[in-house]
This record gives sequence, C-alpha cells and structure tokens, in this order.
Amino acid sequence: MTIGFPSRAAVCCSAACVVGALAFAPKTAAAHDGATPATPHVSASKPATARPSTLDRPGTQVRPRAGAPKVPQDVSARSWVVADAGTGEVLAAHNAHLKLPPASTLKTLFALTVLPVLPAAVRHTVTEEELAGVGPGSSRVGIAAGRTYSAADLWRGVFLNSGNDAVHVLAEMNGGWRSTAAQMQAKARSLGARDTRVVSPDGYDMPGQVSSAYDLAVFGRAGLRNADFARYAGTVRAKFPAGGWSFEIQNTNRLLTGADGVAPYRGLVGVKNGYTSQAGNTLVAAARRDGRTLVVTVMAPQAGGFAVYEEARSLLDWGFGAAGRVEPVGSLLPPRRVATAGPAAVPAAMAAEDGSVGWLAEAGTLAGAAGLGAGAVSLVLRLHGGRFTRA
Repeated sequence: MTIGFPSRAAVCCSAACVVGALAFAPKTAAAHDGATPATPHVSASKPATARPSTLDRPGTQVRPRAGAPKVPQDVSARSWVVADAGTGEVLAAHNAHLKLPPASTLKTLFALTVLPVLPAAVRHTVTEEELAGVGPGSSRVGIAAGRTYSAADLWRGVFLNSGNDAVHVLAEMNGGWRSTAAQMQAKARSLGARDTRVVSPDGYDMPGQVSSAYDLAVFGRAGLRNADFARYAGTVRAKFPAGGWSFEIQNTNRLLTGADGVAPYRGLVGVKNGYTSQAGNTLVAAARRDGRTLVVTVMAPQAGGFAVYEEARSLLDWGFGAAGRVEPVGSLLPPRRVATAGPAAVPAAMAAEDGSVGWLAEAGTLAGAAGLGAGAVSLVLRLHGGRFTRA
C-alpha cells in the first residue's frame, strides 16, 4: 500500500523520526551502561579510567600497589590468568594469549553454546550413529544406544564425567557435529575470545584446535552468569541412568571433590578440568569468598602429577589476597563499540558485554520514539541466529 503523503511532508516526517530517536539514544544507552545483571556476584561494572591492557605481552603481567602480595613463583604452567568474575578485570596473567590445545576445558564453550537450546527436560533416544564418532581413548560417562536420556542427564555427563559420548549426542541433538563447531566458533567471537579455533566440540586433540588461558577465562566467567551452567559445574556427585537402574558419577575436578589426595578448595564453585596427551592438564576454576568471585585458568603445567590443581590453588589464594592491592592488567570484557552519529549506531553502543542482544529493549524504545514523530513510519528489528540446520 502506498501512503499518499506529499513529498515535503514525508521528508519532514522522516526527519522528525531521526531527531526523536536520537533524542532518546543518550538516555537509553546510559541506562544500559548503569544496569546491574540479575546474576549474583557477577557485576557488569568496569573502571572508567582503566590503563591500557598488557595482556598481549609475553611473560607475567601484574601491576602491584603498595602492600600487594607477590605473584606465586612456583607456578610452572605455560599460561595462566587470574580474573575477577564480577568486573571482568584481569588481576594478573602469564602468556595470556598463548594458543594451546584446551582439552576438555573447551566443553565450557560447548555448554555456553548449546545449553540455551537444549533445556533439561528434553528427552532423546540415542542411536549407534551418534556414538560412532567418539574418539579412541575418550572419557565417557557410559551412554548406551537405544536408551532414552534427558538433556539434564547428558549435561551431567558432560560436566561431571567430561563424557565425550555425552557431547556427541548433545551435538547431534543441536543440529550436528560440524554445525555445533561452527556455532561454538561464532559464540567465542561474540564473547571477544579471538584465540580459540574449534575443530572438535568435545576438546579431543585435533590438528589446529587451540584456545588460550584468556579465552577459557572468558568462557568460565560467562558460564557463571548462566544458572544452569553454574549448577552443573558445581555438582559434586549425581546419579546417571542405566536402564532400570542408575550408577553414581563424580566430578573429575579434584579441587571440587577433594579426590586423589587433592584437598578441596574452600569456596570453589566449579568450573571444568581437562587432560589430553597433547594439551597436558588444563583447568578453569572459580571460587567465591566474601561476596567476591575469582576465575583462574591454568594451562599445561610443566610439573607432574596434580600440579594443575595446586597451581590453581596458589593463584586463587593470591587473587583473594591481592583484592584492592593491584591494578588490572586487562579485561575479559569484549571491546565495546562506540556510537558516532545517527540512529544506526545506537544499537552497537548498547551491545551487551557477553555479545548478546541486550540492546533490544532500548532499540524498541527508539522505535516507539520515532513512531511518535511520524505515525506512518515503523522501525522493525530482526534477529537472525540461534537455530542451525543439520550439517
């Protein structure tokens, strides 16, 4: 249908729309920047006068103030990061962007990507084909073809037993192995994680598959902001179905369980450990004390045994002791794009820190404001994404 406005009236109407939208933009953007997320202990605050990041530099990066404890000298990991999960500030790091095989810590990114589309109550009967691609030597939770499992069962298999069989089944439920890898890659980029290359969603050693201590810390922090992720990551023991009976599975994160002579860490809330022959030991660990949550990544300790847990313990202890005594050396938050001029730039400035579309409500407000200035003009926002077809 064509609306018979005179051309001069149409121009005036359109100009009124733009002016009205721009008039609302500073207020809505400011409201977004000052908002507090609903998840406890994970604030979106960020220092207004942060110094330039040094995370791209090799070696240990730390900016101690007077009275700050010394960074542990006995950490043998090739790469590590200590960050505040609330603010996203990186308190200290060593080779933060060194690209290394991630092993099963990559399952944090898998969960961030797939959990939102496969809620706990979904049920699925497993086929032989879905288990055919599980790599030799993989950790398994014990899924059997022909049995029906809930998504919650499968997620417990992923987080507690690090089951590659559970990852394969969930990936097929999500649209396929290659499609899920592509989704994970896109999710990593949306979070500002630029070091990660996904080849095998379960973290199995594959040529070219890498991540970094920085990226894994980003994934761990984002996971804690998801209630389902946090619950699974912090579960110590659970029952796993096996037909007419069930068996107990236990989390392989020894800082959480205290297994194999590793003392449990006070206040630990997860997140995920891993091991492969190429990656060695890897760990993303988060702990909460006195209302403050830290996330630590440790990759490829050169010391043997369970060094990955003891080095994470040392770094967590240091992080809690250094609270308020160090200046951040960087941030886990992705760079925020700044609007320059015009209504098209406003949504970019309002983009949520986790890469989601948190600006949608504000964009709707802008559309309403524009509509007040010109009743015949509507602003339609369309979102594409989240659903993929089978590869």
